[in-house]
Amino acid sequence: MARFKNLDGSLPHPLGNVFKWAVGDKLAGKRRKSPDTAPVRRVEPDLAALATPPAPGEGARLTWLGHASWLVQLDGVSLLIDPALRDSITGFIHRNVAPGVPLEKLPPITATLVSHNHFDHLDMPTVRQVGAPVVSGLRMARYFRSGSPPVTELDWWGTTKVGPVTVHFVPAQHWSRRGLNDVNETLWGGFVVEGSSACVYHSGDTAYFDGFKEIGRRFPALDAAMLPIGAYDPGWFMEKQHMNPEQAVRAYEDLGARRFLAMHWGTFKLTDEPLDEPPQRLDAEWGRRKLPREPLHVLAVGESLGVRRAG
Repeated sequence: MARFKNLDGSLPHPLGNVFKWAVGDKLAGKRRKSPDTAPVRRVEPDLAALATPPAPGEGARLTWLGHASWLVQLDGVSLLIDPALRDSITGFIHRNVAPGVPLEKLPPITATLVSHNHFDHLDMPTVRQVGAPVVSGLRMARYFRSGSPPVTELDWWGTTKVGPVTVHFVPAQHWSRRGLNDVNETLWGGFVVEGSSACVYHSGDTAYFDGFKEIGRRFPALDAAMLPIGAYDPGWFMEKQHMNPEQAVRAYEDLGARRFLAMHWGTFKLTDEPLDEPPQRLDAEWGRRKLPREPLHVLAVGESLGVRRAG
């Protein structure tokens, strides 16, 4: 089966690099050590408000559920993006902070958007329990067979409708794998969600790449960009697939979005940096660049932000 590549033709690390990172550097004491837990702000969500999505013309409501999981509501539609809402992923990586909205208290979901097949973004028990139709990349329907929700597969720059809302699947700099022999057999990406009075971007998992400029060119009125700031240490290994906070700020500027919403930090201990370090580095970089503070949002888990098209 043909395998997908990034826009620049790059592929995941070869097995030798994976072994060096996972085993060699660890045994040699070259990897940074940090605790598996850290304090991360969480607030109780306003479930009564979340029960009713904003109507057409009322903008969008974005609620961070932790990690890369978001509840995106606009034009009477409730979308879940990359929901991983159980106590752990893969059975042994446990949550550092409870989900922003427990699975059983979510509002009715119109569709679930899945950026790629890694377990911290495609948590199959969560997706099946939600039961909503799925929008994802090419060849992702293989994971949703009998008893699973229906799937709409999209290529990069592909588009589908979810009620009155338009969902675009856009490139990311990443890779895919869920089993032993399926590297890059399914397509990864991000989403642009476009409604009557708001247009928002969720990057999925991604390294920094020139594609942010193209996304910004094709969607010149992004009201918010949900961008990952964690899972970057050690840089020599992780920068092919994840951004550090400084790179995330560059991505935000490339996109030309009106607001920056941080994600992909504080929930699951996946890499070597402390769980609470990413927002500290983000704040320092924001200050170093002397950017205005109002567009920067590091939400608490469970917190919502309303965004609306200017004018």
